[in-house]
Amino acid sequence: YEIELVNREKLIIKDTFFNNHPNDLEYLKLENIPKRIEELDIFAACFFMLTRWEEYVNKNRDSHDRFPATESLAFKQGFLDRPVVNEYVEELKTMLLDLDSSLDFKKREFQLVLTHDVDQILKYPDILSGVREIVGDIIKRKSLILALNNLFKKIKTHLNLQNDPFDTFDYLMDISESVSTKSYFFFMGKGLTQFDNMYASHDDFVKRLIRKIKTRGHHIGIHPTYNAYNKNEQFYREKLELEENLKCNITFGREHFLRFEIPTTWQIWEDNNMVWDSTVGYADKEGFRCGICYEYSVFNILTRKKLNLKEKPLIVMEGSFATYQANINPGIMQDKILSLMTQVKKYNGDFVYLWHNSSFNTTKWKEYQHIYENVLN
Repeated sequence: YEIELVNREKLIIKDTFFNNHPNDLEYLKLENIPKRIEELDIFAACFFMLTRWEEYVNKNRDSHDRFPATESLAFKQGFLDRPVVNEYVEELKTMLLDLDSSLDFKKREFQLVLTHDVDQILKYPDILSGVREIVGDIIKRKSLILALNNLFKKIKTHLNLQNDPFDTFDYLMDISESVSTKSYFFFMGKGLTQFDNMYASHDDFVKRLIRKIKTRGHHIGIHPTYNAYNKNEQFYREKLELEENLKCNITFGREHFLRFEIPTTWQIWEDNNMVWDSTVGYADKEGFRCGICYEYSVFNILTRKKLNLKEKPLIVMEGSFATYQANINPGIMQDKILSLMTQVKKYNGDFVYLWHNSSFNTTKWKEYQHIYENVLN
């Protein structure tokens, strides 16, 4: 690769990858994923991380058909917690400035991108809801006190003596406003699986909530249902449903369960005129799946076309700790999140943070829920 500057100075970077694969798409083979880095080809390395072609050739998946963090080169080589693409870009800038110190690069500012996937809008939407948990308190957790506490919460909620435990929307908006930003709430339409349909987008509670979110100037997006990640027709129907029921244009969001398929999911979002997606983070591990903490334009590796769609890579999801790293110490979890945020601040990037509205006021989340607010203050 050769870059010639205005002052006629040249920067030459050796091509150690694509020259070895001159024919279209022939690089898309599992054996072409490097086992270790011996010579750094900045452009090939960035292409590898940003396009996620690794996930196209490595067919290993978890029980939800997701590419797990543990299969990634970044995890295996110990750099998942580093935004290596940002590091490469800074290295390239340094080389260019050595050739021409008058060069001026785009300035960025650190941003918090606070997102909330609304999987369940209420814990007690009807008289039977919550009963299973109360029974579990007695039989599985062997705690009558816990069962009685949950029973009293359920009764108070039905009598309108307290908010539903999952009705944390005002709290989340208050926190966002306290740090001078706005929240992104991603809502679900009608799905077809057991993982969907915890609420309906035309419910009265949803309508009142949407009005409140709009009034306070926060943002509304889509959380496509479980099998919409690789089904264009399903995605299209859900987007249409939400736009009709929520009375707003839907242009951004995140896939349910973080289900994602290269390059199908991105192409579906592109074909439905979406502006940005924020699915690409690992469910089982926090960190930099794309190796970057900036929004960037995505690329379809099969059609070899740059898409209009942008990706805002997800960096931290609370469930990556409390669900996939069960019994993790809350202090360790908080320190890890703060460490990742420090990395993002170093590059003036976007810290994309996911905390579900339903990850509060339950037995599971009691010891973790304070972390959400702590890391933002």
